[in-house]
Amino acid sequence: MNANRCDFLVIGSGIAGLSFAIHAARHGSVFIITKKSDSDTNTNHAQGGIACVLDPGDSFESHIRDTLVAGAGLCDEKAVCTLVTEGPPRVKELLAWGVEFSKAKRSPAWEHLDLGKEGGHSRNRIVHAHDLTGREIEAALLQKVKKLPNVTIFENLCAIDLITHHQVKRVHDARNRCYGVYVLDTIDRKIYPILAGVTCLSTGGAGRAYLHTTNPEIATGDGVAMAYRAGARIANMEFIQFHPTTLYHEGGDSFLISEAVRGFGAVLVNRKGRRFMDGAHPLGSLAPRDIVARAIDREMKLSAEPCVFLDIRHIPAARTKKRFPNIYARCRSLGIDITRDLAPVVPAAHYLCGGILVDINGNTSIDGLYACGETACTGVHGANRLASNSLLEAVVFSYRAVADAVSRLSSLPRLTRGQAPAWDDRGTHDTEEWILLSHNLHEIQTVMWDYVGIVRSNLRLDRAARRLALLESEIEDYYRRTKITAKLLELRNIAATATLIVTSARAREESRGLHYTTDYPRQNDGRWRHDTVLRKRPVS
Repeated sequence: MNANRCDFLVIGSGIAGLSFAIHAARHGSVFIITKKSDSDTNTNHAQGGIACVLDPGDSFESHIRDTLVAGAGLCDEKAVCTLVTEGPPRVKELLAWGVEFSKAKRSPAWEHLDLGKEGGHSRNRIVHAHDLTGREIEAALLQKVKKLPNVTIFENLCAIDLITHHQVKRVHDARNRCYGVYVLDTIDRKIYPILAGVTCLSTGGAGRAYLHTTNPEIATGDGVAMAYRAGARIANMEFIQFHPTTLYHEGGDSFLISEAVRGFGAVLVNRKGRRFMDGAHPLGSLAPRDIVARAIDREMKLSAEPCVFLDIRHIPAARTKKRFPNIYARCRSLGIDITRDLAPVVPAAHYLCGGILVDINGNTSIDGLYACGETACTGVHGANRLASNSLLEAVVFSYRAVADAVSRLSSLPRLTRGQAPAWDDRGTHDTEEWILLSHNLHEIQTVMWDYVGIVRSNLRLDRAARRLALLESEIEDYYRRTKITAKLLELRNIAATATLIVTSARAREESRGLHYTTDYPRQNDGRWRHDTVLRKRPVS
């Protein structure tokens, strides 16, 4: 593959990127690039489901209220209303595309979907496919995309940096525009530009900035880091959601125990069997995730135990196995029968509530650049994401982004092939020093886990900032001296994203939602009820 051109370029192949591509394919050529296989995404790991008002006893007002309460005063109410009211058509569209959600009755009708309940929700509204919802959605959307003649998927392409007028010296424009992206083909190690009328970042989250995470290896903050380097506005990076319940086991690799397990009736207990959440929040074990994660953290510190436990033994075993076949099988493979044993759990980094700041139609502050899914900050999640709102956000806002992009496609300027400069790596060399950088990666992850975790302080954040500044400088120097590899790109992006998280956390002098600091333990609506926005101005 050489320099290529398309109408719509999608970076990432999760639910947001695939949804964008399916809708965009009706209006022009679409390229999807993904740095590994097309199914290696955060979506594929999502167990819970999609929160959506479908039951006659539920209401938009209830879902909106639950979302705003979880968001701790920082949600964009217009975005939340858009999410909730435009959600049902998008979920029905997924059904039409072949997604097989679990049914309460043996019927093809969407009215008979089995609706679960999760933390922070006042009604049963979680559409799911047993406990492998993400995998089911990913498979169905990939199957549909691959049948569309206008869509081409390119695997093993790593995005390096966005192409803007700052790189293209022959283009003079007062506005910062995106014309595509430079990519590294990890098979033949060639670098070239892909040019596009519209570029959509849907690269997922940044959980790999932390030592313990539920995220797959691809979640390295690529979209946020690239957008920031290009001059886009980034918002609310301090709000990192730690999933309260990941399996505590040497062979478990932070395996997520879905919130739906607690919605099904499981309760959190300590080693002595005490239900410690009952006194922590009126909703008990179904409290919002930030409250549950802090309560678990406190319980572990008070007891000096390495974990707490989920207890679902009071539910009939057959019901548990039917509802959570994957979770049951995974735990059983590690010697834990959740129908008879307490399941040991700990929190782990799970979801980025901030990201690239976008408007209600997915526009970033860079012309021609859109962002959808976890990499975007739509304002829906505020200071804390309500469970299972993320997949809904991906389909609702990717649909809106395509509609906006189509209306503007003809007016957006494009580059000719000759205007995009070739990648210049003169003076760089191959090196065998990856072992040195692997230590940098481990140090970043350890610093983030120890100092920028569930409970923070000025002292911890200051230490993190100093150490990350040194690490980022080392990595950037290495990046400029050596031939680019996929691991180096990911490390560079992790370092940049970690720095953005710390910078945002230091700026917010209060505790709100997922950001809790011992120096400012109270929420301060008078001074801090606003987004934390960061922007780097590129050198022209």
